[in-house]
Order: sequence, then structure tokens, then C-alpha cells
Amino acid sequence: MGRHRLIILGGMDEFVDLVKTANERNIYTIVCDGYEGSPAKKYADRSYTINVRDIEGVAAICEKEEVDGIITSFSDILAECMVEIAAKVNIPCYASPESFKYLREKPLMKQMFHQLGIPSPETVKVHKETIRSDIGLVGLPCVVKPSNGYGSRGVYVLNTINDALDRFDEVSSYSSSAYIIAEKLMRGHEFNMMNWMVDGDLYTVSIADRETSSASTASIPYVSRCAYPSRLIDVVYEPAREIVKKIAEFVGIETGPISMQFFYNEEDGIQVCEVAGRLFGYEHELVTISSGLSIEDLLLDQVYDHDSLKKKIMGHTPFFAVHSAGLYFHGREGVVSSILDAERVTNIPQMVEAKFYYLPGEIINHSVGAKPYTLRCYIKADDRNQLDSITANMFEEMSILNESGEEVLYRNKMTEY
Repeated sequence: MGRHRLIILGGMDEFVDLVKTANERNIYTIVCDGYEGSPAKKYADRSYTINVRDIEGVAAICEKEEVDGIITSFSDILAECMVEIAAKVNIPCYASPESFKYLREKPLMKQMFHQLGIPSPETVKVHKETIRSDIGLVGLPCVVKPSNGYGSRGVYVLNTINDALDRFDEVSSYSSSAYIIAEKLMRGHEFNMMNWMVDGDLYTVSIADRETSSASTASIPYVSRCAYPSRLIDVVYEPAREIVKKIAEFVGIETGPISMQFFYNEEDGIQVCEVAGRLFGYEHELVTISSGLSIEDLLLDQVYDHDSLKKKIMGHTPFFAVHSAGLYFHGREGVVSSILDAERVTNIPQMVEAKFYYLPGEIINHSVGAKPYTLRCYIKADDRNQLDSITANMFEEMSILNESGEEVLYRNKMTEY
């Protein structure tokens, strides 16, 4: 039997370990994304610089390279393209383009929630010509977002109607719809939950506290820490699992990843924000740090080794003994001058990895396709109290300066429980 030939959609740094792991399995790897010099391409057997939204173009590469598997994760748009390409060239995939729409298009997602009786924040479609009356249906403050965008692009907290008028064109530019979505601003603690369906059974990979900070009153709170396992995992574990089971059955995922973001407070219980047919990027590594489970192995097993996938996931528990966290530092646009203080703060025994996305002389920018953070740190600890203490100290002391000696990092805040 010849080597498996695998096409991987995505070549940024979060895909490096996936390509390396595939190489270790003697799988011929072909990386496709739209960026010249993507880090993962250096480790692939072959790579193509192509916009992954070019479904016909990537499908032609699949046929040319005679691939027998396709894989991606960590990004909504990449996962959406994967299922479309797989259907186009008849490569096995865990979801179909038709069912995946419920995990990508927010109006359809809300329709699914309503049909399944899943509690979620109230939302409305907002058209420019009826913006005042539309937003009045959910009230202010509220969150606005594109109807089928990805990441956090075009997502804002609005406090006034004037904010809505000022932001409408920008928000709508991130999707293919002429309208945007307004959502009631939720209160309570927020969670990231990653799961894997295997033969119709749900296995929970992780539940993390998704903690946020704000750069300004107008911006959507950005993720500043994801802490594993969640402080409230005992409270939300069972009810969250019941919700994910319903969704997976509805969209027809029998074996494959499915993740959920949700809020919880004692008064309202769980309120589901979004579900996704993929895993969360720039934090899946924390599962490995806390439990030893390799997400890269699971992704490859999903394509090539069902028995191994089942064995690994059945032996896993999300109630991790080791605590870990991803700390995400965002910065203002400008030229980085000094990272000496940041290097000092990250030089601690509990630091697993500190990745500086901008070095001295480089320019922080917020354009489409820009680097996701200014600095990302992975830390681990024996218990939650130690994890919180390390985090609080790093949030307080972390510093990166511009050419004028001014701080470029937004100041992260600790979440109270």
C-alpha cells in the first residue's frame, strides 16, 4: 500500500504540529493557504499558495495530487471550505455542505436552536434602512456581528443607535448578506467546550473558562485568557453535553469534532452563543499540556484510523489534574521597540511557551490577515489558585513598548468568580 496523501487547509503556526505529526506517520502532506511563507509549509512535502475559498482551484489540486484525505481545524472558514471541497472531489468528510450551514450561518444556527429548544441570546436581523426599529427589538447595549463572518472580525458592542449607524457598513462588509445580526448582550461566565462525536456517542475533550478584557467601550471584549479545566466544570458539564448531543444529531455529525461557546449564570442557566464543526485554535495545545491528549493525533485518526480515534477519546477525561491557561495579549497599532520587560515576565518555571508575534522593529497592525495577537503565553500549574496568581502577576507586569517608550499592550483584566 502506498503512502496516504493528505491535503491540509491552513498553514499558519497552529498547523505546524499537525504537519509534523503527519510526517511522523509517513503521510505525504500538501499544505494549502493564501499566504506566502506560512510556517507549516516549511514542513510539508508540497505546498500551494491559493485562497482556500477558491473551491474549484483547491479541488483541482486534490485531483492533481491524488489525495485520499482532507483535514483542517481551528477556523470556521477553513472548516467550511473543507466540507465543500471534500464533497466536490468525493473525499470522505464528517459533515456535508448542507448540514454545515447550520454551524456557519448565524440565522440558520438560531433557527436550529429554536427548533431544538436550546436557550440562546435573543437576536434579530438588522437592515440599514430599519436600523433603529430592528435594534430596538433586542435593546441596548447589544452585540452586532456579520451574518456569516468568522473569527471576531466585525464584532462590536454597541451602546447607542449612533454607534450602530457608524458601524453598520463595516460589519456588513465581513459577510455576504446585506444585513447584520444584533444580539442581546449576555451576562455571566463564558465557556469554550470542545467535543468529539464517535459512532454517534459524545466524548467531551475539554471545558475551559473563556475570559475576556476590553480595549475600549465600543470594542467587543477580546479573549485574554482560556483556563483549563473550567472552575465551574462540575456545574455546566452535564447540561452542556445534552445540548451538544442534540446539535450533533441535528446536523448529522456521527464521528467528528464539534465545539460550543456558551454563557452561564445561576438565573438564566446556559445560554448558547455559537456552535462550530471544528476545534478552537490557539488553545487546543492546552488540552495536551493538561492531559497529554494530542489533538493532532485525533485529527489524523479522524481521517485514517477510526479504531485509534475511538480508543484515545474513550480513555480521556476533561477533568484535568494539571491546570493550564493560554494568556493572549493584544496591542495597539505601531512599531515595537522593546520587549525586554515581556521577556523578563515570561521567564518563569511555569511557562510552557511564550510566542512573540512582533519583534523589535516590526509593526503591529490590525488589517485582515494580520497576526492574531501581539504575544501569546501558555502556562501550567498544580492547581487553580496557583494558575490565577501567575496570571494576575503577568497581566500586571507584562509590557511591550513602542518607539516613544509608550505601552502598546492593552491591559488585560482578571475575571471574578
